[in-house]
Amino acid sequence: MGAPSQPRPMRADARRNYEHIVATAREAFAELGPEAALDVIARRAGVGPGTLYRHFPTREVLIEAVYRTDIADLTDRAAEFAERHAPGEALECWVREHFVPAQEQRGVATTLKDALARAPEAFSQDKERFNDATDELVRAAQNAGAVRQDVETRDILRMAYGIAVTSEGAPESRERMLTVMFDGLRPVRPFE
Repeated sequence: MGAPSQPRPMRADARRNYEHIVATAREAFAELGPEAALDVIARRAGVGPGTLYRHFPTREVLIEAVYRTDIADLTDRAAEFAERHAPGEALECWVREHFVPAQEQRGVATTLKDALARAPEAFSQDKERFNDATDELVRAAQNAGAVRQDVETRDILRMAYGIAVTSEGAPESRERMLTVMFDGLRPVRPFE
């Protein structure tokens, strides 16, 4: 029995179509939101719907392709913060400086919301890397005593996502709510 075959590389014209559709979709999502009609994206890209669906069988696959680099950047920043800061500070700074601001990009927010709603086994490789990096931040903060043990990574990300969405256009409110959230995540110290 032979080794499993590798997928064939994409032809140059197919690669160009793929990249053009992704770039066009990014513009359409920025203008119309991630719910932009796929037929509109195909028309703007100058390709037929069949070409779009051959590359991107579902809206989620297209959204993920468009925002893959944004998710990879969030993942990379999480790893960098883990290396440069104390565990509790790394988590809090990453949430405040990268995760919450990313929610202002509706497509990134949709992709992350999807990642938070689905089981880890359903994640694509990019979402799985994101999940692993954020889990590492949270575990390190828990091991350092900076975050309660009964909290899961998805709890923290969901709270931060909710704060980002509900405080859009109100940065002072966002900062207050994030402060309350992180205060609530710290372990309760018994009276001595």
